[in-house]
Order: sequence, then C-alpha cells, then structure tokens
Amino acid sequence: MASLDTDKVVGLLNRILEHELAGVVRYTHYSLLVFGYNRIPIVSWLREQATESLAHSQAAGEMITNLGAYPSLEIGKLLDSHQHDIGTMLRESLESESNALELYKELLRAVEGRSVMLEEYARQMILTEETHAGEVNKMLRRPGDLKAYNPA
Repeated sequence: MASLDTDKVVGLLNRILEHELAGVVRYTHYSLLVFGYNRIPIVSWLREQATESLAHSQAAGEMITNLGAYPSLEIGKLLDSHQHDIGTMLRESLESESNALELYKELLRAVEGRSVMLEEYARQMILTEETHAGEVNKMLRRPGDLKAYNPA
C-alpha cells in the first residue's frame, strides 16, 4: 500500500470539518426564516440537515484525531444571499452540497489505495452527499416535473 500524505489528508479533513460546521449554522439559520403553511415540515427537514451536518463534522474530527492531528476551530464559508424564500435556500443548499461532494471526492483521491479506513469513510460520505443533493434537486422541481433541476 502506498504511503499516506498525512498533512494533505488532515488539511482536507479540516476543510471538510469547517464546511460541515458551516452547514450546521446555515441550516439552523434557514430554519428560523421559514414562514407559511408548510413551515413545520420544512423547518423539521432543515433542522435534520443541521443535525446531519453536525454528525458529519464530528466524523471528520474523529478522522483527524485518529491521524494524530488537531481539528480546526474554524467555520467554513457561509453562503447567504439574504433572500429568504424556500427556493433560494434550497438552491444555496444544493450549491453547498456540491462543494461538500467535491471535498469528499478530493479526499478519496488522496487516500485511495493508502488507507482502507479513510477510503471507506470518503466513499460513504460521497454516497451520503450525492443522495442528499438528489433530494434537494427533487425539492427544487415543480410537481410532476421529472427532469432534474439545473441551476444553470
């Protein structure tokens, strides 16, 4: 098995940790700004996403400490257009999920063939992020529209 570039991997894991912590803040903030008839299920979903982001940040932190390194205390970039309609929040969420997916794919490339633990962790997180992005994409579609939402 090839050797692991621990500094590079820890750097990626810290970026993931920071990104996921930003997700906790972002989804919690969004949940405070939902109004109207569908508020309760949307707020519940957003708070579930905040909880999931917290779990993801904790998992990244555990991987960092497994490698004998120090987890970051920083929080990643917070996307907020200050537009508080559900569609905008979901589009920002989709962008954030896409960014997270790229970080996990970069991690996978860095650990592939070097660490089974980190490789499986990265693959599982890629699966989770792709599934979540698919859910958000479906939420952005009009009822009955089978064609995937395209932000372009």
